[in-house]
Amino acid sequence: MEYNHADLFEGVADAIGDRIALVCGDRRLTYAELDEHANRLAHHLAASGVEPGQHVAVQLYNGVEYAAALLAALKIRAVPINVNYRYVEGELRYVYQDSDSVALLYDVEFEERVAAVVPEVPRLRHLIAVGGTPSIDGAVRYDDAVRDADGGRGFPPRSGDDTYIVYTGGTTGMPKGVMWSTEQMLFAFWNPTFPRPNRPEDVVELARTSGPMVMMPIAPLMHGAAQMATWIAWCMGATLVYERKFDAGEVWRTIAREKVNSLTVTGDAMAIPMADELARGGHDTSSLLAFVSTGAILSGSVRERLQGLLPNSIILDRFGSTESGSTAEAVSGSSPEKGLRFAPDVENVTVLDDALRPVKPGSGVVGQVARSGYIAHGYYNDPEKTAKTFPVVDGRRWLLTGDIATVGEDGSIAVFGRGSQAINTGGEKVFPEEVEAVLKGHPGVYDAVVTGIPDERWGNRVAAVIQPSGDAPPADDLDAHCRRELSGYKVPRTYAFVKEMKRSPAGKADYRWAKQIAEEAR
Repeated sequence: MEYNHADLFEGVADAIGDRIALVCGDRRLTYAELDEHANRLAHHLAASGVEPGQHVAVQLYNGVEYAAALLAALKIRAVPINVNYRYVEGELRYVYQDSDSVALLYDVEFEERVAAVVPEVPRLRHLIAVGGTPSIDGAVRYDDAVRDADGGRGFPPRSGDDTYIVYTGGTTGMPKGVMWSTEQMLFAFWNPTFPRPNRPEDVVELARTSGPMVMMPIAPLMHGAAQMATWIAWCMGATLVYERKFDAGEVWRTIAREKVNSLTVTGDAMAIPMADELARGGHDTSSLLAFVSTGAILSGSVRERLQGLLPNSIILDRFGSTESGSTAEAVSGSSPEKGLRFAPDVENVTVLDDALRPVKPGSGVVGQVARSGYIAHGYYNDPEKTAKTFPVVDGRRWLLTGDIATVGEDGSIAVFGRGSQAINTGGEKVFPEEVEAVLKGHPGVYDAVVTGIPDERWGNRVAAVIQPSGDAPPADDLDAHCRRELSGYKVPRTYAFVKEMKRSPAGKADYRWAKQIAEEAR
């Protein structure tokens, strides 16, 4: 057995085959049933010419088929490629081509876009349609593919060095494929409440002896956080619960029905509608032990509201990235409004200065959060960005996360924001996350995204795109609210009001769109 997710899942399936592995809607599969299902898809892919090291794109909503696709690709030593299902033709063309994918599983709901792009991507030679009969020549129905294939294993040996790629980003540019080895990724995203295994068999033993935990990531699986939550759950022998699409009311009903213990969201974009629905009443949350945000930080006002609605649950913020893994947990009392502070719960996390040297704790020197050890290999098809993001200093390879921070005397890391999003206005740096969090504390603001737009005097000015809770609040009220919490140079000079905020399916802000809206408002 290797530190390979396919090896580990098979070992867990052999140990606890009768335990429920996955629930989605009215479908319930045990570990043994899901393993057999994934075997069938894996054999179909291999028979269709997918070879070890080749890439299999997955453009699906959450469900059994997505989970099976991840497992099936890894079983034959192929590489799963996540595709954002909101992408339009130009973005799809880019990802299909950049990832060098040779096969694609897609939801028939997306067939018009897929059909328009596939002829321009000759490498993409095998298509599998989920949820209906395809109209694209040569595409096969998913149900036919798995029905006619072998449900046994019989796969070649795998390695902990096998590649796993997660495409991420797209808020300021086109997405990039983050490359991991399965072994490095397993340890980078390991659940810190459990000791790391000394051998792969320890993972199987952990799953076998763990209690019947029920875990529910509600982000789409095309987002790395949901995929990592999936592997964490299976390494613990937990039952994993998916919703095909995010609907706050349905999520709470599912939590009650399936007795979910741990829920994972991505920031305010999911937490706010979850809180709104919970405030309406009528939901049984007695099973819920932990409400965890990963991939995006909860603002203080939202966190406090959730804690009031879920007094018996722990509200947690996890810090990390697709490139670094999960690295730290928010310190009690920290928030984007008051200052974000994290306590690293893994080794080799620090802040490097401009010379790429660790800053002295308590010195107040501003640098960039960095991690060494268990980190990604780099970016697929982008050696220039890989060299810039993963520098080698004195023989030690680092990941520069892009998060600007200082280190306290106690070793905690105070994070100001992502450097690439910082707004330079009159020589002062403004981090959008801090301003967004303050704006969300106004009763008239449902959601907010802050960006910089050109200004003749200051170079850039701070601008806010606001989705109001009802009628748009007066700009003077927003201004006064911000000035109570922020220095004057951080207060937005321009406000744009929209009926609905544009975010990724995982809740990430679309800063390109926000910048365009703010410039039009100016």
